[in-house]
Amino acid sequence: MVQEKRGIGPYLTHVALSAVLNLPRLLPYRWRLPAVGWLAAHVVGPIAGYDKRIRNNLALACPDMPPAQVDQMVRAVLTNAGRFLAEMWSGKTFYDRLTDTKLSGPGLAALEQAKAEGRPIIAISGHFGNYDAARAVTIQAGFNTGALYRPMSNAYFNESYKARMEGFEGKAFEQSRRGMAEMVKHLRKGGLLAILLDQREDQGAKLSFFGQPAMTTLAVAEMALKYDTLFIPVFAIRKENGLDFDVVVEEPIAHSDAETMMQEFNDRFEARVRQNMDQFLWIHNRWQLPDIDEGT
Repeated sequence: MVQEKRGIGPYLTHVALSAVLNLPRLLPYRWRLPAVGWLAAHVVGPIAGYDKRIRNNLALACPDMPPAQVDQMVRAVLTNAGRFLAEMWSGKTFYDRLTDTKLSGPGLAALEQAKAEGRPIIAISGHFGNYDAARAVTIQAGFNTGALYRPMSNAYFNESYKARMEGFEGKAFEQSRRGMAEMVKHLRKGGLLAILLDQREDQGAKLSFFGQPAMTTLAVAEMALKYDTLFIPVFAIRKENGLDFDVVVEEPIAHSDAETMMQEFNDRFEARVRQNMDQFLWIHNRWQLPDIDEGT
């Protein structure tokens, strides 16, 4: 469970984020995203201390990265995070932008076969690119898509985030007792569950990510085994124009045991991140470093 954070610090972060996300909605979409990205990189990120979190994580995962590249990465990561939030706050405009985006990749045939057979699907991804773009494109491709999401730790900002998640096309299940029960029903009916597996899970197993021990959930892989679901990585990679995406379906991860399956996901996700380092949300406390809080 995410522990709610209240008080003056989280409240001020909420106020700043709300202003950054709501005021630019007056701008045309193609200007809105770079505007919010700039504000996230130069205003909100430094105020919230996210730049320090990124530096700490990069120092652990990529100790040989030159200081100039670290500085560039900090700005680029925050810019991508700002663009992602601007897209989420754009609602139908964002969804419609993806109408012509098609699923691609070596795992697409397996994904389509599972849909045709009514087999449950767990589409796994991480905080990379814009995972909501992948969710939108699977919906538009005719999949019965639902997403499991973890509430934000900032109690004030979480109310807005929850409204956007639940107001999006498709279904959204909060990571709670009730939400988990609804999620299981969705899977049993042959639905597609989109879920992010790259955050620290203290009750999980100590697996490897970027060559470092990383507490990783096993519950989702165990669920895939229990319900005989397709277990398949899907990533939405932001294109150079900053507005559009490639949604890539990788080969399914074979059923074996939960630890083996989740280590394969970590390895595949790391490989994907290394191709587009600036699109990974290096803000989360993935490796439980000191003096870093989890979530927004």
